[in-house]
Amino acid sequence: MVNMPETLKLLRYAVDQGVNYVDTAYTYHDGLSEIAVGKALKGKYRNRAKIATKMPVFYIKSKNDLDNVFLEQLQRLNRDFIDFYMFHSLTKDLWKKILDLQMLEWAEQKIAKGKIGYLGFSFHDEFEVFKEIIDGYDNWTLSQIQYNYLDENYQAGKRGLQYAASKGLAVSIMEPLAGGLLAVNPPSEIQEQCWNKAEKKRSASEWALSWVWNHPEVSVALSGMNAEKQVKENLLSAGHSAANMLTSTELELFSKARELFQEVGYIGCTGCRYCGHCQQNIDIPSILALLNEYSSKRRFPEKQEEIKKKYAQTIAVNQRASHCLQCGQCEEVCPQHLPIRRLLYEASTSLE
Repeated sequence: MVNMPETLKLLRYAVDQGVNYVDTAYTYHDGLSEIAVGKALKGKYRNRAKIATKMPVFYIKSKNDLDNVFLEQLQRLNRDFIDFYMFHSLTKDLWKKILDLQMLEWAEQKIAKGKIGYLGFSFHDEFEVFKEIIDGYDNWTLSQIQYNYLDENYQAGKRGLQYAASKGLAVSIMEPLAGGLLAVNPPSEIQEQCWNKAEKKRSASEWALSWVWNHPEVSVALSGMNAEKQVKENLLSAGHSAANMLTSTELELFSKARELFQEVGYIGCTGCRYCGHCQQNIDIPSILALLNEYSSKRRFPEKQEEIKKKYAQTIAVNQRASHCLQCGQCEEVCPQHLPIRRLLYEASTSLE
């Protein structure tokens, strides 16, 4: 669900504060994301931010689908031109599909007609596939990869970041906060053994974003925000960012934090059950425990599947995360000040 008035207000506020690149996709929020971006960036906001969106290659069955989807995107975005256009979520199989259906030739025709500014792709596979895609086409402008201090060697990883940059591609970073997990107050072990020892004090999200921005190859970090407070925090953090800004001591703390996250998990929930009186009867403590377990197994998909089965077996249907009304009462009583609404949304998308 998208709260359209609030979304438009937030997007325009971000642009007013200097944000000039907005990333969306055909499938985000069942298509409502593109519609929201189109409504927000019109009138006096039309030329103040570049729009990046994506072709859902996984939906395409024929060349006719390409034109149909692209036309729908232009209508949603209220545009006759898209600044940055990407093939969405490429894997080895989807790259083969792009070649078989001659999608690159289709995109070049759109560029020649002034309908697309620059072409790129987002990626979810291994480094060798990433390299194959980059080497398989000469006119890429940008690539989008998952990258954060927990995912340094995951999928394209650091090798992919450096390889894309060496080939002259801009690199946009998705999941710099690992789906929001790195923005949450960490377990006490991590806070005490890592961030409390740093000379410079930062919030959890600022530590994570600083690690991403520390890489000179990074062009832009894509951070999802759903409140004005988060926009302000990210803008402040961005204002302090620079390539090679972290000291060697701080980089060592990231290595230690990475090890501890795998041991103790991501969510600093103490199981106090103050949030146990949810008006929707959602079993918040049990759900957060399972989400923490699920997140700590992010490198082991088969184990994550086992946790999803445990969720289905142990959490009653009427007590699941997807029933959250986002009222915020749980956050008011949480002594750890956890963003429980955001965590429940993450649980609903990951575990259900």
